[in-house]
Amino acid sequence: MTGRRFALPIHRPPGAVDEVAFQTGCTRCGECVSACPVGAIVIAPEKFREAAGTPMIDLQASACIMCEDTPCITACVPGVLRADRPKRMGVAWVQTMACLAHTGTACTLCSEKCPVPGAMEVIDGKPRIHENVCTGCGVCSAVCPAPTNAILVMPLADRPMGGAGG
Repeated sequence: MTGRRFALPIHRPPGAVDEVAFQTGCTRCGECVSACPVGAIVIAPEKFREAAGTPMIDLQASACIMCEDTPCITACVPGVLRADRPKRMGVAWVQTMACLAHTGTACTLCSEKCPVPGAMEVIDGKPRIHENVCTGCGVCSAVCPAPTNAILVMPLADRPMGGAGG
């Protein structure tokens, strides 16, 4: 195990190709960053090693609002963000111990603000995420009013957690 490095989890913008192709093809031009109307796309910092300088979604700063016209994809000249690729960036989960609705307080804000039709529903007053529909955009997490955020959003396994670096 000595000498093996594992990639840190990173949220790529919608329509991203697989991580190897993304890092190889991305010119680090920043056009997708400039095109994002809500500033959700930022440049990956040095802690992301080989991915440093490439575009990512920083959910701590701003969630992706899933623009219908996908300006980030349109702006991507090298084609590492593509309209023919799934718009999934990750998946969200409700941490029931922190969720207000699951602990006795009425709250449906996450499901009300979710921009992806069918990704969330409220059953018996409690939000439920449909993982097969969720895009991992982070809007639900951004609007969660719980004292400890009840929504955990993780990037897809192939961006870039799927492999080890040498």
